[in-house]
Amino acid sequence: MEWFTAPDQWLSRLVCQKALAAVYLVAFLTAARQFRALIGERGMLPVPRFVARVPFGRAPSLFQWRYSDRLFAGCAWTGCAVAVALLAGADSALPLWGGMLLWLLPWALYLSIVNVGQTWYGFGWESLLLETGFLAVFLGNDEVAPPVVVLFLLRWLLFRVEFGAGLIKMRGDACWRRLTCLDHHHETQPMPGPLSWFFHRLPRPVHRVEAAANHVTQLVVPFLLFTPQPVATAAAALMIVTQLWLVLSGNFSWLNWLTVVLALSAVRFPAGPPPSPVSAAPRWFEVVVLAVAALLVALSCRPVRNMLSRRQVMNRSFDPLHLVNSYGAFGSVSRVRYEVVIEGTADEVPRADGDWREYEFKGKPGDPRRWPRQFAPYHLRLDWMMWFAALSPAYAGTWFGVLVERLLENDRDTLRLLRRSPFPPHAPPRHIRARLFRYRYTTWRELRETGACWERSEVREYLPPTRLAGRCGG
Repeated sequence: MEWFTAPDQWLSRLVCQKALAAVYLVAFLTAARQFRALIGERGMLPVPRFVARVPFGRAPSLFQWRYSDRLFAGCAWTGCAVAVALLAGADSALPLWGGMLLWLLPWALYLSIVNVGQTWYGFGWESLLLETGFLAVFLGNDEVAPPVVVLFLLRWLLFRVEFGAGLIKMRGDACWRRLTCLDHHHETQPMPGPLSWFFHRLPRPVHRVEAAANHVTQLVVPFLLFTPQPVATAAAALMIVTQLWLVLSGNFSWLNWLTVVLALSAVRFPAGPPPSPVSAAPRWFEVVVLAVAALLVALSCRPVRNMLSRRQVMNRSFDPLHLVNSYGAFGSVSRVRYEVVIEGTADEVPRADGDWREYEFKGKPGDPRRWPRQFAPYHLRLDWMMWFAALSPAYAGTWFGVLVERLLENDRDTLRLLRRSPFPPHAPPRHIRARLFRYRYTTWRELRETGACWERSEVREYLPPTRLAGRCGG
């Protein structure tokens, strides 16, 4: 079938696949370096406890059959190795079916991780990586030109990501309709970046332009993805520029970069013929691709109904394989930033004016004088959940108490998630407490005078002084 492939988009496929492999590498690296303290055998939300109560059908995963920290580490590092191999072009060194299996492997491994990751893996970009990764299996390699239907499904996914996010904003917080949300967003977003302070201090008319441009990019431009070239390329390029603006303004894990990956699949790069001749797509490949496309179109019904509903929900998976999902972000924007500050003391009797020492996290605001750093696309899962915990203790109900217990033990894996512990390894604190603070960005004048980018004031006690059961002390 001549219409089945698009030979002139071989470079679009190549760029898209390489970029996706890089995102896979970051995702697996994040999993490998953080899992022990989060979902390991002694983690805050252990996988064995989860799989004991959740059946395979609801959460398909390799770890439903067996779990050990060694097995999880092996899967995560294997995912890293496969991602590197894909970056190096190993899929094109294999026959078509072999390349497809190579792309299927990281998808299956990451699905196994996400489906047992619980709260720590409840972010929309996890499902987005799985949905994109599944489509990449059917893009083919150098043996065949990219299938038109898969390129269309990538654009369809990009449309749902952007249009769904635009709709949730217009239906959610009134500040999006008034174009005032960005007066607050750069200050109250989950994890500010090194330039977020400067974005916040832009003149308010610029914030209005930012919000209006966001609406155009998310509610109008997505429809242009399905128009002829070069309009579709221009639409994708505009989306890429918008995503890079978001990359500069904050730390949103790999959400922005995955959206760029999807947009790259719609860009028509000026390129000649492919470096190696391609043959006609085998019949079995055509049958498989068309069958998968039909399945994904059928599975799109519920996400589309959700997207068009007045009760639209963000970041919902409608099947346990995360094949077709709903997306969205910042349907509401906080006006005030709160942060939970955790402190420990070696005093036997904890007093309010005692020697309390603050734990420093890697990404979330703590010391007002410490400037935020760029971490994205690397995802600091604990730091992100601490932002949610500050919004409401309900978000921290399942894991915060265990975090405190691990800090009281000076647990090595937990401390690795932090930037700095104020206590030496051999002398853990006797008590831990947590306080809720309000944070705001300093003004230009305050920044010059104090060198601090934040000003904070205590709101209330979040957790009273707590010690390990059986430990001597007050």
